[in-house]
Amino acid sequence: MQFPYTWLKTQADTDLSADQLAHLLTMAGLEVEETAPAAPAFSGVVVAEVKSVEKHPDADRLNVTQVDAGTGGLLQIVCGAPNVRAGMKVPCALDGAALPNDFKIKPTKMRGVVSNGMLCSTNELGLPDDGVDGLHILPADAPVGQNLRDYLDLDDTLFTLKITPNRADCLSIKGLAREVAALTGCAFRQPEIQTASVQSAKTQPVRIDAPEDCGCFLSRVIENVNAAAPTPAWMRQRLERSGVRSISALVDIGNYVMLELGQPMHVFDADKLSGSLIVRRAKEGETLACLNEKTVCLSENTLVIADEKGALSMAGLMGGEASAVSDGTRNIVLESAWFKPEIIAGKSRQYGFGSDSSFRFERGVDYRLQRDAVERATELVLHICGGAAGAITEAEGRLPESRQAALRLARVEKLLGVNIDAERVRQILHGLGLQPEATADGFRVTAPSFRYDIEIEADLIEEIARVYGYENIPDDYTAGRLNMMALPETRRPRFAVYQKMAERGYREVVSYAFVDEAWEQDFASNADPIRLQNPLAAQYSVMRSTLIGGLVEILQNNLNRKQNRVRIFEIARVFRKLSDGTFAQNERIGGLWYGSALPEQWGEKTRPADFYDIKADVEALLQGQAVSFVKAGHAALHPGRTAEIVSDGQVIGFVGELHPKWLQKYDLPQAPLVFEIDMAAVSATEKTRYRAVSKFQPARRDLAFVMPETMSHDELLAVLRDVKSPLVQEIEVFDVYRGTGLPEGTKSMAVKVILQDADATLTDEAVESVMTELVAAAEQTGVKLR
Repeated sequence: MQFPYTWLKTQADTDLSADQLAHLLTMAGLEVEETAPAAPAFSGVVVAEVKSVEKHPDADRLNVTQVDAGTGGLLQIVCGAPNVRAGMKVPCALDGAALPNDFKIKPTKMRGVVSNGMLCSTNELGLPDDGVDGLHILPADAPVGQNLRDYLDLDDTLFTLKITPNRADCLSIKGLAREVAALTGCAFRQPEIQTASVQSAKTQPVRIDAPEDCGCFLSRVIENVNAAAPTPAWMRQRLERSGVRSISALVDIGNYVMLELGQPMHVFDADKLSGSLIVRRAKEGETLACLNEKTVCLSENTLVIADEKGALSMAGLMGGEASAVSDGTRNIVLESAWFKPEIIAGKSRQYGFGSDSSFRFERGVDYRLQRDAVERATELVLHICGGAAGAITEAEGRLPESRQAALRLARVEKLLGVNIDAERVRQILHGLGLQPEATADGFRVTAPSFRYDIEIEADLIEEIARVYGYENIPDDYTAGRLNMMALPETRRPRFAVYQKMAERGYREVVSYAFVDEAWEQDFASNADPIRLQNPLAAQYSVMRSTLIGGLVEILQNNLNRKQNRVRIFEIARVFRKLSDGTFAQNERIGGLWYGSALPEQWGEKTRPADFYDIKADVEALLQGQAVSFVKAGHAALHPGRTAEIVSDGQVIGFVGELHPKWLQKYDLPQAPLVFEIDMAAVSATEKTRYRAVSKFQPARRDLAFVMPETMSHDELLAVLRDVKSPLVQEIEVFDVYRGTGLPEGTKSMAVKVILQDADATLTDEAVESVMTELVAAAEQTGVKLR
């Protein structure tokens, strides 16, 4: 929010300098982003009146003027402005004046005629553009000879605040003045609201059809206004210094009341309305031509203000063109309402535009302010545009209930570490408008209608700390120790995962969760991804359900920079749409390996990395968990070089080589290898258990089985490992043979079996008994001992 300091001082009687106020507000949680002067530095410029204008004898575009600048006589000044005329009041830079950009004024001859000064435009003074081609025209009552900086209050300071979403009460001069008064103890002068006398019998009926969304809705008719009346200079100046462009008197009044009190308003042309004003939800497919020259198709989650014919405006967001006021408007309807923040929130993003009104409504407007806003706007309309005001018509919906919270002084001291006496606490709460009532151990506080963020005791303690001053709390009282909870033994530290990937030679990358829709189709075969309503760009239109797309894009960037060996990983969330229309997200780790298996060297021949290289990385990442790799298909991967990673019967990920068809599409010279695994599975680990080391030597036996080509080694090992014997320590495949001596369509697989007893030396009888069981179990699957 931007505002001029002089406007704030009309309601907060403070003598702080601009720098002191900026520091105070920032320390109190209202961050001052910037302070800037209302005008650049210049001196020697006064209000002057042009007494006469004559054509320059030797220049068609110059005029010779006689000017009264309050110096005791007339000054002759040569001027080239096209709008100069006798009788006008303009800024005049006298001899010795210093203008912006180090421009000095001194007497000079212009085409042979002496000029003793300079008549100035807004551009020459560094002031906001007034839209006039030529000299800056001052009001007719401007006092001749007065310093222009004093007359236009150009030594003002403009503040720009970064208001947090919970402090919507500070999005107005009134709210900021109340805050400054609470922080400094200065007087808070609330704007005096004059109740207008009813001089017109005409009223505007109103109705609320969505009482949960609109707590109150007020209207007032004002007849016979002069909509073409100019906006007063003082109002235009305050609006411009608050960052609001002056449009017309009626529009400016609505904006002025919003900035002054914090209540957004809207002005309708009464002659363009049909019947009652109705607050209701939009009908699906209903359209509205807005004031920003956009036509929108409304959805049912949007609140509108309508008449008997249709929607007139988007409640709290944007007015409609059909009912807008113009210079020809004669009768108007002032509208002021309270809308539930939840019904306004998100609409700016949904429709692609916002407004100062929606910025306030979605954060929460004071729900007791609407009548004051109508009366204040009425006062300004009657003063500037004239007219006759009718009675206020009001419709009521459901307003929020007042909230109360208990405050214990002992709790204040415990949390802040400093003892603040009860009277000081009461003063702070009262200054913030929080209505404290003394209790046995502290206060019971009722939150005012403009504070939506006061709900629990901690909120009150925060307010006390802000006003008391964080810098007044000794540092040694704010020190404390935090004990980190230990991870369970079955959960692996997250850092260990990063460490393991770094040990394996991978570098971490971060990519967008928003991806190109084509990636979802190519790498996840996802024809119905989660689409964004307002994507950052066309190539970021959907949410990812796999990490492969981002990894491939980063690979492309590296290849473009002549990196021919790339190993990267990412830990991030992926998103998917469920069958019931809801969404799910889970965290996964994805990795990509491109290029040679080893860096170029003299000790090993260069060979491209293959499936088994990246499979070894996956096994290392899973830290010896009991997982199996099952041949499978995947939309992104080579059909013969892809496997699902299975643990406890559940698929936890996949690993494989990128499909050849994507190499051409994504311009990849060589197929990268990728994997993707659920982080929950990666983080799981076996609980450490103690087991004594046997003192007795192990025994090894080898078995060779003839088995069908279609049977995998995992199937064979699973059968053998199902034989439960305390003597069996390890069963692994160490050789596979295909060729002479074997029936067609079969292969020979050799398995080593390590046996060991923890308590005694193994006997041949014990070993042979176990081996017989293993052979029998294997032969039940149709394999034969070779």
